[in-house]
Amino acid sequence: MIGLLRKALPALVFILSLATSATPSLAADYPNRPVRWLIGFAAGGPVDIVARIMSQWLSDHFGQQFVVENRTGSGGNIAAAAAISSPPDGYTLLFVAPNNAISTSLYKKLPYDFLRDTTPVASIMQLTNMLVVSNAMPVKTVQEFIDYCKANPGKISYASSGNGTSVHMSAELFKAMTKCDMVHVPYRGSAIAFPDIISDKVQLIFDNLPSALEQAKGGNVRALGVTSPQRWPTVPDVPAIAETVPGFESVGFYGISAPKGTPPEIVASLNKAIGEALKDPKLVARLAEVGGLPKPMTPAEFGKLVADETEKWRKVVEFAGVSVD
Repeated sequence: MIGLLRKALPALVFILSLATSATPSLAADYPNRPVRWLIGFAAGGPVDIVARIMSQWLSDHFGQQFVVENRTGSGGNIAAAAAISSPPDGYTLLFVAPNNAISTSLYKKLPYDFLRDTTPVASIMQLTNMLVVSNAMPVKTVQEFIDYCKANPGKISYASSGNGTSVHMSAELFKAMTKCDMVHVPYRGSAIAFPDIISDKVQLIFDNLPSALEQAKGGNVRALGVTSPQRWPTVPDVPAIAETVPGFESVGFYGISAPKGTPPEIVASLNKAIGEALKDPKLVARLAEVGGLPKPMTPAEFGKLVADETEKWRKVVEFAGVSVD
């Protein structure tokens, strides 16, 4: 028996060496075909804008296409479910934002556990939301809006990019803190909502800064305030809502996750690339144009951020007293 084991030992060592050397090769030739990047919201919205900026940089960097694929609906949960159920091979990624942290407590029935079923890859940026109103609204400040809202209870409607998004929950937090009575009108993305806001069918939205800023700069809507605790560096002339409603805060994040089990070498390769992208002056300038502040992190740091945000939004959901079946 010992003799047989001695004869078999070199073969076993060879097999083990192949197994251990096979893993690094996953990253060595990654990616060797197009990568799908699932986005939970409609084309033209803030998530889509940033995803396309980043996907072009990644495509150029890796020499393979990073294809943005919009899977709209259910506050981004349809995209999350599709990504989570995909093979963990690095060829399906998910754009991660506050909606993923919020949905954990807002939705009573989800087919997945986001923290358990995903692998954090990289943080992209921080951003604030911005309260913008229809130009037909007779208000120019946050206080004027609150007064008008209280004088017209139940007559004002606000749009969101879907249930469970930071756009939705920023408005719910505002309602809870100001006692404003407003009606929620969810859309499959803020880009779809803006035509109705511009025409005053819906009066306002607490949208992510990239698209809200674009619409405000174009004169299509009126900006009243940002949801960060202080004025946002890229739009210093717009007051923080907290200047009128002390303690009001809703700061978001954008990043990338992958299905659980995605090889760590591929995760490391993607994280390194994102880190390099966020040092590229041209890309940083493009993010600044849409109001984003680059926020590179390690996968572990990003995972902790998502976990912390999940707990933070759980408290907001409970405070606002909202839920979705």
